[in-house]
Amino acid sequence: MQSANMLLKRIVRSSVLPFAARPGMKKDLFPLSRTLSLSLCLKQDNSCEPSEKLDLDAWKKVMKSGLQEGVRDVVSEPRELSGLAAARETLEMWRLAGRLVPENISEEQLKTFMECPSKSAKKKYLKYLHLKERYKKNDRRKMEEKRKRKLEAQEQTSKTEETKQSPFMSLWSSTMDKAYSWKAAQSMIFGQPLVFDMSYEKDMSVLEVSLTVKQLIMSESCNRRSVDPFHIHLCNFQDDSLFHKEFIKHYGEAWSKLLITVTDQCYTEVFPKDKLIYLTADSPKVMKTFDHDKIYIVGSMVDKNIKTGVSLARAKRLGLETAALPLDKYLLWNSGAKNLTLDQMMHILLTLKDTADWKKALEFVPKRKYCGFVNKPVSELKKTLDLMNTIKLGKQREEVQKQFAKSYSKKYKLK
Repeated sequence: MQSANMLLKRIVRSSVLPFAARPGMKKDLFPLSRTLSLSLCLKQDNSCEPSEKLDLDAWKKVMKSGLQEGVRDVVSEPRELSGLAAARETLEMWRLAGRLVPENISEEQLKTFMECPSKSAKKKYLKYLHLKERYKKNDRRKMEEKRKRKLEAQEQTSKTEETKQSPFMSLWSSTMDKAYSWKAAQSMIFGQPLVFDMSYEKDMSVLEVSLTVKQLIMSESCNRRSVDPFHIHLCNFQDDSLFHKEFIKHYGEAWSKLLITVTDQCYTEVFPKDKLIYLTADSPKVMKTFDHDKIYIVGSMVDKNIKTGVSLARAKRLGLETAALPLDKYLLWNSGAKNLTLDQMMHILLTLKDTADWKKALEFVPKRKYCGFVNKPVSELKKTLDLMNTIKLGKQREEVQKQFAKSYSKKYKLK
């Protein structure tokens, strides 16, 4: 009998306990165990006498002890792990459903996800983590691209340095510098003068003065490399001024060797008044052709706040002739003031001097300031531009729609 009891105990543990560990199986376990034990006992022990009775209470105790041992093994696993696993499964399901779910999520983030009070809060939290992960990836990608660009730039600079160090390139650069210097020296004797008015220092800030000097440096290098350079005059230039300090900062010792004329006199004292033309965007008179016998004056001013009428007032005070570039005649102007930088003015004047072609000269105007070159009468193009601006800015939409309806109805009637 004892051997039968031990055998039944082993069989029950191996067959019933895995089912008992599952949720919802504790209620129906004891009737099942009774039927199993009775059937097995009847099959194996047919030789038992009918006088012997089975002790069901003893079997009940045995089953309870077996259940407790199996449930201890199952409950020993922490509940947190099962909750985290379930949360990870839901995240995987949401990812497959196409929702915004981060690819990598830590245990702390998973716990905060489980602590969210509602489903919408969980969705918002996962969306926040997804966007954060995407921003990090984009930053990492940008850093890698920047690193690659930096390495490429270093390689290019090393190659250019190698080519510069070659004897042929050094000989070529030295000969070209000599040729440019020779042309600039010739322009100081035979070239057409071009005046930069340096009397606007009080009207500018320190930053604007430094920007003006940079533009003048670019203008001088462009003029020196041209086919027929101007003879540059810096008039109204004062020593120990901000202009002077900025020039020395950029040129150093080469400032005294520049092939330009620097004077503190006014241009009216150096040149006759009847030959001077002050180029300003505020002038009512439009420049038609480039005159090789005239001396053009450009105001050396960078005005971030766009101070209109300053150069025009100065020219009128001195009794000089003024002129403006024909931007409206050749360009369909888009927006913004019609003021150009000093280096752009230098490119335009050099091209006009060499080719006398306004379209080639005005190609140096920044393309963001105009829509294109004019091929039709300006009045018609202005109408189309006004229509584009009204649609773009959202003003007078009803009037535009009415005009369109009228024109459409006329076309429809004609057809």
